[in-house]
Amino acid sequence: MDTQDLKNKAADLKNKADNVNPEHKEGPVASAIENYTSKLPSDLFLWAALGSMAVSATLKIMKKDEEALFVGQWAPSFLLLGNYNKMIKLAGYEKDK
Repeated sequence: MDTQDLKNKAADLKNKADNVNPEHKEGPVASAIENYTSKLPSDLFLWAALGSMAVSATLKIMKKDEEALFVGQWAPSFLLLGNYNKMIKLAGYEKDK
């Protein structure tokens, strides 16, 4: 396969990918998740992250190192979910409908 064939194949794949969802609408699963998560207060995720850090510190003090690491790793996930929640609220999940 020569260079021109590869370029043509790449261009064809790009065109197919661009035409899969031309309106950029969310699917039914994402819409359902956004419908529920947009109702949650953003503070919930911040408090969950802070709570997991506090529980992790407590477990560390109690010399339960593995449990402390496990619970401590929840904080970034809660913060990421809070960020997603905030983006949904700012962008408005119903704009796609």
